[in-house]
Amino acid sequence: MPTHELGRQGFGNPANANHLPSIEEANALLNEWVSNDRLRLHMRQVASVMRAWALEKEGATDQTALKWELAGLLHDADWEKYPDDHCRIIIEKLEEMNVDPELIHCIASHGPKYFGVEPVSAMDKMIYVFDELSGFIHASALIRPMRYEGMDVKSILKKLKTPSFAAQVSREDITDALSRTDYSLEEIISFIIEHQRETV
Repeated sequence: MPTHELGRQGFGNPANANHLPSIEEANALLNEWVSNDRLRLHMRQVASVMRAWALEKEGATDQTALKWELAGLLHDADWEKYPDDHCRIIIEKLEEMNVDPELIHCIASHGPKYFGVEPVSAMDKMIYVFDELSGFIHASALIRPMRYEGMDVKSILKKLKTPSFAAQVSREDITDALSRTDYSLEEIISFIIEHQRETV
């Protein structure tokens, strides 16, 4: 299994707490680094679900919700341009920009067995949950005539049990991510379907 071990657990400077790029700045970075429309869509979808979760489930302020949204928007920003250094490059870029260390840690922890960074905060844990499931649910939508319209949790659960469908999505990662939360797979799937349908 390929890994991209980051070799450290600390990211950013605590003095930069709550210093966040704007959505416009984040999108400018994506425009510069990411040409693949499907990858951009994936990041926008994870960002949308992360923001909605922060507001609805965590009672977040607008500033905190922006932090969650930016983590989703930037978590795979270097995947296309720097595949051999995935996560390391975007982390270094955000550190250069003096970005909030919680946001940087969240991105660093979105795949613990790949990057060697354990999810700690609720934001860390939820990006790990949403990353794989968001893409899986979108793949499911793409083969349906009505896309997200009428999609139900049961159909997603059935596809998850079909190894050949979206085989690149790690069921093991989904199980591990969920084990770190107090939420059921059904709850998470329902939330993603509800909040991802508008970001297409």
